[in-house]
Amino acid sequence: EVQLQASGGGLVQAGGSLRLSCTASRFTAENSAIGWFRQAPGKEREGVSCIASVYGVTDYADSVKGRFTISSDNAMNTVYLQMNSLKPEDTAVYYCALGRSYVCSGYGLPAIRYDYWGQGTLVTVSS
Repeated sequence: EVQLQASGGGLVQAGGSLRLSCTASRFTAENSAIGWFRQAPGKEREGVSCIASVYGVTDYADSVKGRFTISSDNAMNTVYLQMNSLKPEDTAVYYCALGRSYVCSGYGLPAIRYDYWGQGTLVTVSS
């Protein structure tokens, strides 16, 4: 069974940085994509970023473009989300998820198309 483990959350002041990690196991890296999603209290889950094994395609939500960077090791066993210039509105529980490569194709971050989800890691940005 596929396993995903998100880590790296914490408390940081506005303007600071954090790096989240998503460790994936028991999956085939070929034709896969890993996405980061977040859910703030009282709000719906939203897509943050994704990376696909095919051609290394990445995508970002408009709210994080220029501040967040997604990357992975060669086998996509670990995917990172470098978060810079953090804002209080970035406060949320962050989740990583695994899907087929086509779900990360530069046309949005559809959570419903991701098949496996890890537990979340809490990011709190203080003002």
